[in-house]
Amino acid sequence: MRLVVTGVVGSGKSTFIRSVSEIAAIDTDRQATDQTAKIKSKTTVAMDFGRLQFAPGMALHLYGTPGQSRFDFMWDLLIRRAHAYILLVDAHRPSNFQSCCQLLSFMEQRVQIPRIIALTHMDCQGAWSTENVAIALGFANKYKRPPIVTLNANHRDSAIEALIVLVQQFMKRQAD
Repeated sequence: MRLVVTGVVGSGKSTFIRSVSEIAAIDTDRQATDQTAKIKSKTTVAMDFGRLQFAPGMALHLYGTPGQSRFDFMWDLLIRRAHAYILLVDAHRPSNFQSCCQLLSFMEQRVQIPRIIALTHMDCQGAWSTENVAIALGFANKYKRPPIVTLNANHRDSAIEALIVLVQQFMKRQAD
């Protein structure tokens, strides 16, 4: 099963994949040279890759996208072959919510596959509540929004819990 982990710069995509991967995660991190350097020293320029044996006969291949929109050609390549995806949203940077909306729109224009939203950095000062982030992302109606979970990308158990929700969404879609 191919899963895409996407989100803006600094939302935790690479950390998430490193947390759950049973193999040494493959990354394409390079020195950040643009505005990204203000947030972190290195950034993904192509993709991250990890693998997790989720159940007997079910391996999850995790593909992390770059966060900058200038690499949207990679977003396109990765999402078109995905079975499901997870959007990481940094809850304490509301200035990025518009970019998250644009990323969601980009994905939805290309595929109609199961997805969840995972809120990261909820423990940081200034983090918005789940409900307020959902509304900011355009999901005011609780019954028409994708599942929204809280995620600490540094903690394997938290990342696996998010993956369980995503796989459940995939299985539900397959049953319908």
